[in-house]
Amino acid sequence: MAELTIRPAEERDIPRLYHLMTQYIVDFYKKPEPNEAELKNLILHLQDHPDSGLQFVAEIEGEIVGFATLYYTFSTLQVKRAAILNDLFVSADARGQKVGEQLFTKCLEHIRKNNFAYMTWETSKDNYVAQSLYDKMGGSQSDWLVYEIE
Repeated sequence: MAELTIRPAEERDIPRLYHLMTQYIVDFYKKPEPNEAELKNLILHLQDHPDSGLQFVAEIEGEIVGFATLYYTFSTLQVKRAAILNDLFVSADARGQKVGEQLFTKCLEHIRKNNFAYMTWETSKDNYVAQSLYDKMGGSQSDWLVYEIE
C-alpha cells in the first residue's frame, strides 16, 4: 500500500479539494452543485483565518484522496473552544484503505493537542458506513437532539 499523508490543506490544494468537495456535496449528499467561486473562497477562508477552522487533506502519492473539515465554536458549559467535524470524505477509489480512520484520528489529535472541550459531528441516519467508522473510533451518540431551520 502506498504511503498516506494527512496534513493541513494549503492554497495549492484548492483545485483538487474543490473537486472532492463537489463530489461530496453533489454525488454523495445529492445536493445542488455549489457556486465554484463561493466554495473555493470557503476553502481559502479557512486557510486565511485559522481561528475559524481547519481542513486536513489525505494524500497518497501526491494525489489528494480525502479531506476533513473542522469548524470552531465555543462551549459555554466547559468554557473552552469546541470543534465541529463538519465533513469527512474519502474518494471512492481510496476507500477501504483506512483513510477515513486516519483523517478522523488527525482531527481528534488536533483538538486534544489544542485543549478543545470536545469534537462533535453529525451524519445522516442512513449513512451506516460513517456510523460504523464513528463507533469504531470511540464515538457515541449524543443525548442532545439536533434541530435545524432553513
